[in-house]
Amino acid sequence: MTRTEMEALDHADTLAPLRDLFELPAGVIYLDGNSLGALPKATPARVAAVVAQEWGNGLIRSWNDAGWMAAPARIGDKIARLVGAAPGSVMVADSTSVNLFKLLGAALAARPDRRTIVSERGNFPTDLYVAEGLATLLDRGHHLRLVDPAGIAAALDDDVAVLMLTHVNYHTGAMHDMAALTRAAHAKGALVLWDLAHSAGAVPVDLTGCNADLAVGCGYKFLNGGPGAPAFLYVVPRLHDTLRTPLTGWLGHAAPFAFEPGYRPGTGIARTLVGTPPMLSLAALEVGVDIALQAPMAAVRAKSAHQATLFTALLEEIGTPWDLRIASPRQESLRGSQVCLAHDRAYPIMQALIARGVIGDFRAPDILRFGITPLYTRYVDLWDAAAALGEVMARDAWQEDRFQVRRSVT
Repeated sequence: MTRTEMEALDHADTLAPLRDLFELPAGVIYLDGNSLGALPKATPARVAAVVAQEWGNGLIRSWNDAGWMAAPARIGDKIARLVGAAPGSVMVADSTSVNLFKLLGAALAARPDRRTIVSERGNFPTDLYVAEGLATLLDRGHHLRLVDPAGIAAALDDDVAVLMLTHVNYHTGAMHDMAALTRAAHAKGALVLWDLAHSAGAVPVDLTGCNADLAVGCGYKFLNGGPGAPAFLYVVPRLHDTLRTPLTGWLGHAAPFAFEPGYRPGTGIARTLVGTPPMLSLAALEVGVDIALQAPMAAVRAKSAHQATLFTALLEEIGTPWDLRIASPRQESLRGSQVCLAHDRAYPIMQALIARGVIGDFRAPDILRFGITPLYTRYVDLWDAAAALGEVMARDAWQEDRFQVRRSVT
């Protein structure tokens, strides 16, 4: 397609007005919202109000008067609408990794006669590290079995306690069939724990319809909650009164302010809480979630799929002469909201792109990763990004010494 044709698509885009709700620097094409979402314009004022009014004037009274204590459940119910979950089944708390630890530990306890955790070999490393650490901590013979995507169903046997998968792969953007794999695990008596870090707010998720057991997710990617935003967790209602996590803190107690010496789990999803809610970051997250709720998920997915397909074609045309290979699935139903290229010099190529105002990221060992965020990504952005890549390659710009130096965050 031509740039003019891409501009025409932007003019017809029903989601285009939402871009005005974000701070996006002039001269920058931001294609890294799958790693850190852009700043909503309303966030600074909301956080300032929490600081100056609710904290500054309300002081400790704001736990009641400003609804601070109810924030994890309130925002959880909002996120539930984005992931197809029932009210009262999602809670905002902690980080994705901590929530994964809590729910994985609870799932293993719920299957005491089984010792195997199955996951994808290419799963996000922290998920695998958490599983390894928990298995070591329990010291009861638990082990992690890693398989390739095509072998997941075959790896489910009668010793599998938990199937732990990320819905959309961070590295390639490949998307699992949540319903089919959940059914396969349940047929073998296993529970399923889904990581929705690259799904929530980007692709349709139907936890209820898929009969998913457990899920965790991230607040700072497509939900635009800010760096290090609180994460969320999901527990299917049928498990609320039986699941017990290995981290039992005061806020998950049935009566937190009774200050009893022994632990009694709270009812429902409340028992998954541990510590005091971080109100400044929760306030920022709620702004991002509220924006996400303004966009019908069907429209978000349709735009994401269309943009990714067009961008894939543009990148392939630009990249073929320099052996830049498409690494994300071409079929829309198998791809999340990102497009990836593979090249053995991917890191300096991405650094050269960033220097030209096209911000994606690098994932070892050889992936250039571009996130599609339909709330603010324009069609013309994708055309311009592909053109910038062509310029970087044609001029060998990536060979400059400054682009060879690995930074701590890639």
